[in-house]
Amino acid sequence: MFNKIIKLIIAAGILAFAIYQFTEGYIGNGIMLILLASIFVFLYFKNEFILLAFLKLRKQDFDGAKKWLDKIKNPEAALVKKQQGYYSYLHGIMVSQSNMNEAERHFKKAISLGLSMDHDLAMAKLNLAGIAFSKRRKLEAQKLLTEATKLDKQGMLTDQIKMMKENMKRSAGPNQHFGAGGSLRAQKRRG
Repeated sequence: MFNKIIKLIIAAGILAFAIYQFTEGYIGNGIMLILLASIFVFLYFKNEFILLAFLKLRKQDFDGAKKWLDKIKNPEAALVKKQQGYYSYLHGIMVSQSNMNEAERHFKKAISLGLSMDHDLAMAKLNLAGIAFSKRRKLEAQKLLTEATKLDKQGMLTDQIKMMKENMKRSAGPNQHFGAGGSLRAQKRRG
């Protein structure tokens, strides 16, 4: 894995050689070298291991995604800020099934670092709302749920948000007390 600065240095070197090829009259070589340099610039902004981890997650292959993310040894040096956000986001998704505390930490870090897509940010906030709700922090869960609703402009998470709201309403119902209450039939038997 290349450091993010090394990718730019390689792109600049290839671009310089492309300019040399243009001056020598090898136009085809110069165009191909510019395309090659653009790949390194693209990989500066979109990390190759994060892209491969996303592809594995689309296939529900959590182990494969974890293998690709583990290849990033030092995220602070190798990734730009938004990529670090996606790195934490992906870790949060993978850990959410087994360890809610760690998943919450990863999602909060992803939100603080920033995610470039609104639906990814909405998904992170929806997951945080679910974690907060399961930890009985209902006000925080409602706040995160409304933020997720505002961010979900394409309606990709509409069903999940609706299901979360229904679960929150069900748990808000009155607790059943045993004793003098109950059905009319039960009250007649007692009295």
